Amino acid sequence: ATVAARRWRGKAGEIDLIFRDGARVIFVEVKASSTRDRAAVALGPRQIARLHRAAAEFLAGEPAGQDTETRFDVALVDAPGRIEVIENALLL
Repeated sequence: ATVAARRWRGKAGEIDLIFRDGARVIFVEVKASSTRDRAAVALGPRQIARLHRAAAEFLAGEPAGQDTETRFDVALVDAPGRIEVIENALLL
């Protein structure tokens, strides 16, 4: 996968990282906290809805539009900097 955008900002909000893996677009939300468990609960329903709207806005500019294959991952980062990536954490 290659980085397509960092901190992509649209009218609906910001997406931390966007990757391209062939025709697939992978959206990644990064959450940092003192522990990975605390980072995981920092993503509430309102923020998830905002991320979905921002992803839809990004996909509007893709050749296949909303039919583009997507995945939405969450990267949890704790205080020492350890990263845990949860693939398909949020369904679009």
